[in-house]
Amino acid sequence: MKNLERLIGLGLLTTALVACGGGGGSSGAGTTASTGGGGGGTPSTDDGTPRAEDPMAPAPAPKASSFDGRQYSCEGDECQVGKFEGPFAEPTIRYSDSTTGDMMRVVTTDDKCLEDADGDLRCKPAAGSIALLPDNRLLYFNALEGTENVELSIIAEFGFVSVNDQTRVLNLGPAGAEDDLSWQRPSPVDGGANVDGNDSDTLLPGGFLSDAESTDGNDGALFCSDLIQLADGRIMAVGGTDYYNEPSLGAVFPPARDLLGSIDLEIPLPGNLGEVSIPDDIGVVELEGLKDARIFNPEDNSWSQTGHMTHGRWYPTLVTLQDGDVFVASGVTKLLKPVYTGALLGGESTGLRELLQSADNVRTSETYDLENGTWSENGDRPFSALDTTAGKPLPLFPRLHLLPNGHVFYNAAGQAFNPFGQSYNQAQWNFVSAYDPEEELWTDLGYAGLNLQLDELGLDRVTSALTLTSPNLLEDLIGTGSGLLSSLLGDTLGSLEQVGNLLGDVVDPKVVNRVLGAGFRGSTFSIMMPLRPDENGAYNKASFLTAGGVLGLVAANSPGSYLAVPNSRLDTVEVNADTESGMRYSSEIVGNLNGPRWYPSGVLLPDGSVMAFNGANRDEVVLPGSAVPVQTVERFDPKTQEWTEMATSIKARTYHNTALLLPDGRVLVGGHAPINTAYLFSLNLEELGLSPNDGRDPSFEIYSPPYVFKDRPEIIQAPSEVDHGDTIQIAVDDASAINEVMMVRRTSLTHLVDGDQRNVVLPHTANGNSVRVQIPENAAVMPAGHYMLFVNRVASDGSGMVVPSVSAPVQVMLPSSTPGLVVQR
Repeated sequence: MKNLERLIGLGLLTTALVACGGGGGSSGAGTTASTGGGGGGTPSTDDGTPRAEDPMAPAPAPKASSFDGRQYSCEGDECQVGKFEGPFAEPTIRYSDSTTGDMMRVVTTDDKCLEDADGDLRCKPAAGSIALLPDNRLLYFNALEGTENVELSIIAEFGFVSVNDQTRVLNLGPAGAEDDLSWQRPSPVDGGANVDGNDSDTLLPGGFLSDAESTDGNDGALFCSDLIQLADGRIMAVGGTDYYNEPSLGAVFPPARDLLGSIDLEIPLPGNLGEVSIPDDIGVVELEGLKDARIFNPEDNSWSQTGHMTHGRWYPTLVTLQDGDVFVASGVTKLLKPVYTGALLGGESTGLRELLQSADNVRTSETYDLENGTWSENGDRPFSALDTTAGKPLPLFPRLHLLPNGHVFYNAAGQAFNPFGQSYNQAQWNFVSAYDPEEELWTDLGYAGLNLQLDELGLDRVTSALTLTSPNLLEDLIGTGSGLLSSLLGDTLGSLEQVGNLLGDVVDPKVVNRVLGAGFRGSTFSIMMPLRPDENGAYNKASFLTAGGVLGLVAANSPGSYLAVPNSRLDTVEVNADTESGMRYSSEIVGNLNGPRWYPSGVLLPDGSVMAFNGANRDEVVLPGSAVPVQTVERFDPKTQEWTEMATSIKARTYHNTALLLPDGRVLVGGHAPINTAYLFSLNLEELGLSPNDGRDPSFEIYSPPYVFKDRPEIIQAPSEVDHGDTIQIAVDDASAINEVMMVRRTSLTHLVDGDQRNVVLPHTANGNSVRVQIPENAAVMPAGHYMLFVNRVASDGSGMVVPSVSAPVQVMLPSSTPGLVVQR
């Protein structure tokens, strides 16, 4: 018992080293039926049962989904606040174990997990990441698979109990009055990366002291990758996780591992709190970012591998550029122990450069060439040991967006981990910036939340001047100093204007909200509000809504405050502005959420409002299982700039939750994969009013906003493909009533991040029984890809509600100047 107490103490002590984790699982009780082997005995060997080593080859032929003809109804308050329906989940669990040979057991069950013949829990995947495909089906994949089998502490065991995450395709059914649910398993079901293992970046050459080379089935996890829709509708997942323990007791002293493995001890805890066991091995887990990029093809439900990045990335962010290529930034190569000595000790030529990457996220961005399927570093590298000229310190999963001028905007938000901070550069995360893909340089625009234009003060390269590994350090230091002096002396009026803007923030009646909400914001959404043309048809302004999350505290080398906040702000970037950078940044305080909210999923609806779903009142990464879930949905009205409470969700969903706009204007809500309680095992304290921590939740529910219950406009016919600059005709039921036409890009979401999220309002005129619509010529406004076309009108019942149609699918083709691509006309 003393040894057990010591192990529990070790688990508690090492919580200070951890970052991201996942939930455990429940038992398999409640199995109702089985096929392909059933719940026991010898598995079936019929030809329809897939082989274990190749679970779904060939993949089943996909069937498109349609939302035509859906019927919606409400009662009482539902008509005003909307309603949730569900929950629903995949009906089966498939697995192989020591009794199935090369076959798979397929069990139909309402439970989310069941125990196999070897004592391991097999669970249904939760939608920790999700994408809406061009045919209206939904691709999703799991978050931190295997944590349900943690026996004592996720920190001590996760390097060897984790497995690669499963993927699924959800189909909500064909045209008809109701949803008709079905699921398919892509091939390979885990995305297929690193089947022969990953070249792990261990502290010592050869993986000495770690089990990186001896753990199977967890070298290519999709978890912690970002995903994006390519121009032709395929989904690319970039980065991911290689799990291992470093150090590992089994690697350092194998007899100790053998001793642990021989102990079969389970200690039940009081009530329904579960049980604690002795693991087969212990160590300190590492989550290493992958260089892999893989592509899901909706046409045959298959995953394939594409070019590798130069840098391994865990928690990167992707953005589609105006030419269809893909930009990636940030991520970290090793989450818990970001010290890169292996290459240097191994005598590799990149050793010093990798060592200088220690204690920081990946500073070098890369661009994916869509035609060639290859990645290249951005910028030049004049000194081999230093960063490229396009390098920039950014948080994990930085909130990035494509501006109408083709630049990539960083909105001073992201994720921060480690109790002592994620990066020695993290104070720089407070500055909003823009990256120019043509010049391959970053420009600092302002300090987030304050109306201070840095480039007007000669401070447009201030963060580069503060980055010790920048090859432009000396030049930017001199330029920043001389630029500030020149602005103060040569443009005194302009400098006074910036001082006046800052003083205006100080005397603002909302000064407390402004000061508290300024700077880096962690663990919440950054929503690009609808892009609207000016009177000349040009798109010269983009605004971004941030609400909730935790205050950054990054200047104090902290991962963020533990308590969530309700603060909201609206940041705006004007392009083609009369400034040094051609851009002007400003920030406005808007109404607070009705309560603190950590990790909410934000969804921009086709009526222009924003909905906040899920989350908790405290940071579930700092102390997992200690927060109270927030289930009341809130709606942001862009006209009043206030939040209003709406319906309450059915299930509590905190960490790794998702929410996504469906083609008929409803919202699919899913996910929930919490970290094991206090970084130990799955200890469920839900009876105390805290978040459910008995494992991940594989279920979904659907939220119907109030507008679906109204008399909705109808799109009778619309083109399925358009080019930039086209003028198109849309046949509708009542053209004179249409007050807005909007294109909404299909969602690809993980960890609250969708770098391509955008709604674009299109100029239109009524023309008989149709609407004449102008497609923007500027590909930076509407990058090539798959969209949903909505037409809106004001409700005829006098409520003033904006009512959107069911959408029509439209593909925006790549610019004709882009050669050799599959989606080019």
